[in-house]
Amino acid sequence: MTPMQIPAFYEYLTTARRDLRVALEAVPEPMLAQPQLAGDRFRCIKDLLFHVAAVLDTMPALSAVDPDAGYGAVPLAELFAYWSAVERTTRAYLATAPEDEASRVVTVYDAPDERYTAGGLLWHVMLHEVRHTAQICMLLRLQGIKPPALDLLWYLPRP
Repeated sequence: MTPMQIPAFYEYLTTARRDLRVALEAVPEPMLAQPQLAGDRFRCIKDLLFHVAAVLDTMPALSAVDPDAGYGAVPLAELFAYWSAVERTTRAYLATAPEDEASRVVTVYDAPDERYTAGGLLWHVMLHEVRHTAQICMLLRLQGIKPPALDLLWYLPRP
């Protein structure tokens, strides 16, 4: 996969994210905070919304949340403000990344002995979002709510 595909795929993600946001804003917040999954993490839609974007430690209100308690009590608008902050930072990074950025070798904060390429990590993060937004859509369906169609097919330009 070439580095030029990364910004294009990120554009798809940001457009799909906006469509998901519109759909979620029409859902009562208690439904988004309703635990639907057993386990110690990602029990509700709001937990997944935070997790999808969890890369920046810039939102004091979110930093104060105990991850074990989850993000169900966090107002939806705050989670979307966080999404927007991450999106702005990511767009700025992609716009200023050097031509060879995708091949740069990096380590991640929680595994300093492991090495990856920046391009590989970007693909990981983007595909990670796709998988978790699919989970969000499934959780909406389980509550009887029709989710938006977020498949790449619906966003591709038509010849």
